[in-house]
Amino acid sequence: MIRVEQWAEIRRLHFVKGLSIKEIHRRTGLHRETIRRALRSEGPPRYERPPRPSKLDPFKEEVHRLLREEPRLPGTRIREVLAEVGYEGGKTILDDHLREVRPLFLPRPRTYQRTQYRPGALCQFDLWQPSAEIPVGYGQARRGYVVVACLPYSRAGAGTLVFSKEAPDLLYGIARCLALLGGLPETLVWDREGALHAGDGRPTDAFAAFCGKLKIGWRFLEPHDPESKGVVERLQGYLETSFEPGRRFCNELDFQEQLERWFEGRANVRFHRTLRCRPADRLLEERPAMRPLPEALPDVDRRFCTRVPPDPYVRVDSNDYSLDPRLVGRRVELRVSQREVVGVCLDTGELACRHQRSFARHRTLTALEHARALRDLRGESAEPEVEVRPLARYDTLIPA
Repeated sequence: MIRVEQWAEIRRLHFVKGLSIKEIHRRTGLHRETIRRALRSEGPPRYERPPRPSKLDPFKEEVHRLLREEPRLPGTRIREVLAEVGYEGGKTILDDHLREVRPLFLPRPRTYQRTQYRPGALCQFDLWQPSAEIPVGYGQARRGYVVVACLPYSRAGAGTLVFSKEAPDLLYGIARCLALLGGLPETLVWDREGALHAGDGRPTDAFAAFCGKLKIGWRFLEPHDPESKGVVERLQGYLETSFEPGRRFCNELDFQEQLERWFEGRANVRFHRTLRCRPADRLLEERPAMRPLPEALPDVDRRFCTRVPPDPYVRVDSNDYSLDPRLVGRRVELRVSQREVVGVCLDTGELACRHQRSFARHRTLTALEHARALRDLRGESAEPEVEVRPLARYDTLIPA
């Protein structure tokens, strides 16, 4: 068999130089019949081994029968079944055959199309749970969740730490993320999170009221369909590999501060391989297409009414917060935000309490003014007065 370069040279001499077969024979020394075959052949010569029968050939129908019954049957089990009926071949030829024919028996895989996003059209959301618990003070740590938002057009992201999957916390996270992104998209995209999704693609009343106040739409994905919000899924994966490893947090405020610095100084200013630019630069292009934020975002704080008990405390998230004991028996409205617990008397508007919210558990938080008022109401004696002596008296007692 002639080599490829000889085949190419023969065709060049004949079709380009116009030489005859006799002259090519004289120059190359190749046989005339070899030259004729090279001129007739449209492709370069190649070595082809004649097919030989395989030890697997008599058992292929049995392999196909097994795959029709159970398409994902492991190759080791198929080999065991074949060995029972006389198969003596090796593992490699069976694995090679299974690799070729198994897709014919599996369900048709899902196909995807590339999606082009309009500026300001969507904002995808997801809930990410950090692997380590978040310190919350008093030597305690608590499991936290991060509401992650990402604009598919610009790939700009934002995140907010919350400590539950309840609607007030998730809505607070959504509102804060939108504020960090600097605008309102047309539609919020969520999977079927229990506090937001009421079933059959319908929103809960709390989520519908939130979207109605902001004049934005919503879309819930089909079950088990994370690919439909792949942009935020990839951002969440980036959080797991770039933000969390090697970091330490003092408390929940420090976590949120570091998270916002990471988005501002890392995630949103990195060169994005798909966009071929930085998300922060593309966000400047997207913001004009988004509606501006309202002056005040919707109020998503927890609110409930209670009557001040004789033991003037109210329990919020396993913690007891003191109330003004002078309001015992009267109804107060409690507003629980992410930072404060505030109580107001319903009939007079008097302040019943104002506490900084604690995310530690099973604590009793008593305001100093409430403790003093309770002491006065109980008629307890005031704190004993301690004599205050002038320092000059000690100078006379201590020799120079």
